Amino acid sequence: MKDEKAKPRTTLADKVYHLLFTRISNGEYPANQKLPPENSLSTEFGVSRPVLRAAMDRLREEGLIYSRQGAGSYVRIAVNAPVGYARVETLADIQRCYEFRLTLESEAANLAADRHNAAALAEIDRALDLLRDATGSLQHREDADFAFHMAIAKASNNQYFEATMRALRDHINVGMKLHGQSLMNDGATGLQEVLAEHTAIRLAIAEGRGADAAALMCGHLEHSRDRLFGGGLIDLRMRK
Repeated sequence: MKDEKAKPRTTLADKVYHLLFTRISNGEYPANQKLPPENSLSTEFGVSRPVLRAAMDRLREEGLIYSRQGAGSYVRIAVNAPVGYARVETLADIQRCYEFRLTLESEAANLAADRHNAAALAEIDRALDLLRDATGSLQHREDADFAFHMAIAKASNNQYFEATMRALRDHINVGMKLHGQSLMNDGATGLQEVLAEHTAIRLAIAEGRGADAAALMCGHLEHSRDRLFGGGLIDLRMRK
C-alpha cells in the first residue's frame, strides 16, 4: 500500500486553470479562437481578475494560449481526439456508451492506482474539489465530472485511455447531463451519494488498491447508468 502524502492545497487559480484547460482540451474553445473577455470569465467563475490572470498565465506558460496586444487571449492548441465515433442519437447509444466505459474506466482506475504520481493525484483532487463545491451548492457540474474521470485516465500513464476518453467526450457528456437531471430530482441526497462514490474511487487510487479502485469505478458507472435508466435496460440482443 502506498503512503499517501499530504494533499496539496488547491487554490482558486488552480480550479480556474483546470476548468479552462478542460474546455480547451475538449474542443469547447478550438484552436485560434479568442477566449471570452477577462471580466466575463472572472464573473462566470466567481473569482477576481488577479486569480483569473494567474490561471491564464499558467496556460500561457504551457503553450495552450497566447495573447495579442490589445486584442485579448487566443487558443494556440486544441487537443483533438484521434479516434472518431458516431454521434449519440438514441437511449440505446447511451447504454452502449456506459457498457464501453465500464470496461475502459475500470481498468484505467486499476492502472492509476499502481502508476499515479503526486502530480496525477493532484489533478484528480482538483476535479474532486470542483465536484465537492458543486455538491455544496446543490449543482451538478458535467465539466467537473468529466475532468475527474479524465484525470484518472491520465493517471493510468497509458495514452490510449486518455485519447479514447477525449474521443468520447461528447458521448459521455450526453449521459452525464441526463444523469445530472435525475440527480437534481433527488435533491442533496443523490448529489452526496455520487460525491461519496467519487471520493471512494480517489482514496482507493491514492492508497494503491487497484482491484478496489476498479470495482468502485465499475459500481459508480453502474449506479449512474441505473439512475438514468431507472433499472430497466434496453434489450440490445441482435435478432435474426
